[in-house]
Amino acid sequence: MSTPSRDWFKSSRSANNAACVEVRFDGDVVGVRDSKDRGGPTLAFGDGAWGSFLRALKTDTV
Repeated sequence: MSTPSRDWFKSSRSANNAACVEVRFDGDVVGVRDSKDRGGPTLAFGDGAWGSFLRALKTDTV
């Protein structure tokens, strides 16, 4: 699932209250951060782990 690097973004379905996470794809790493604390800690996941997480969300097994 290697994708080109891009800026942080959040889902277009997110509300405008900033109570969500932002995601960034950077090569084989997916970064996740709190949209309310953009300077705070960032989680990093390998693309395989991220893909497994998304599949679990889609099948409602999370």
